[in-house]
This record gives sequence, structure tokens and C-alpha cells, in this order.
Amino acid sequence: MIGRLYLDDAIRQLRKLKSQADQAIAQVDGASFFAVLDPESNSIAIIAQHLAGNMRSRWTDFLTSDGEKPDRDRDSEFETASDATRDAVLARWEDGWNRLFDALRSLTPEDLERTVRVRGEALSAIAAINRQIVHYSSHVGQIVLLAKHYAGPEWKTLSIPRGGSRQFNASKM
Repeated sequence: MIGRLYLDDAIRQLRKLKSQADQAIAQVDGASFFAVLDPESNSIAIIAQHLAGNMRSRWTDFLTSDGEKPDRDRDSEFETASDATRDAVLARWEDGWNRLFDALRSLTPEDLERTVRVRGEALSAIAAINRQIVHYSSHVGQIVLLAKHYAGPEWKTLSIPRGGSRQFNASKM
């Protein structure tokens, strides 16, 4: 039972992360999607394409092949192609999330005890899932921060608005 609860919650938390990122991305225009704060920073587009590449690699054949696929070119995920479009980046983003959710939905509680490999390192399936949740959380936070910066005063909060905690809590009681 605990295994099913874990898998259901992992899916629920990852859906929340995707929703948060999607809502943030929706608040920026095309120029802001590709903008960088400085030469060492990543744009929202670069973060999205990195996550898409990571997801394709990690969640394709999750239980049966190394999570770092030989055809993944991680370094190129951090470069913006001259012909890159928002639609193309977001199509890869959606493909990555679909692979993730398909893989997680296919797992059974018994699968959580299996060993998977990432770059040759042996991990329990639970550890591999947790590793990805932490990784994706940090990058979704970056996307939200950048989107909030670029949206400026037009930003629509994704959580409880400033000064709204008391009202929010009262509505939940």
C-alpha cells in the first residue's frame, strides 16, 4: 500500500511542478522566453529544453536502460539554436513530461524496489524518482523566478498573494 501511495503522490507533486512552470511560462512573451539575464545565465527556453532532454533520457525505458541515454547531447541543451522557436521548445517540453508521466503510471509498487542506473550509478527506483523530483523542482523555481522578473507588474501569482495568508487560511478552515 505504501508503494502505491508513494507513486500516486510522486505523480501528484510532479503534476503540480509542471502546472506551476506552465503557468509561469504562459505569462512571458516570446522575447522574454529566450532572454538571459547575463551571459552565464539560462533563459526559460534553455531550462525547458534541458528538462525536456533530461526527461526523455531518464524516463525512456526507466527500469531497463541507463537513465543517461547514449544519444543524449546534454551540452546542446544549454545552447539556443538559431532557428529555435517557442513552439518547438514547448513541444519537446510536453514530450518530456508525457514520457515522465507514462513511465510513472506504468510502475507498480513492486517496481520501487528494483535497481535502475543513471550514468552507471545503481539507484533504487525510489531514489531515482526522488532525484528527479529534486532536480525538476530546482529548475521550475528558476523558471518561475525568471518569468516573474520578465512579467513585472503584470505577474499573476501562482500561490497565495502577498498579504493574503490570513484570508487564505481562513478560507481553508
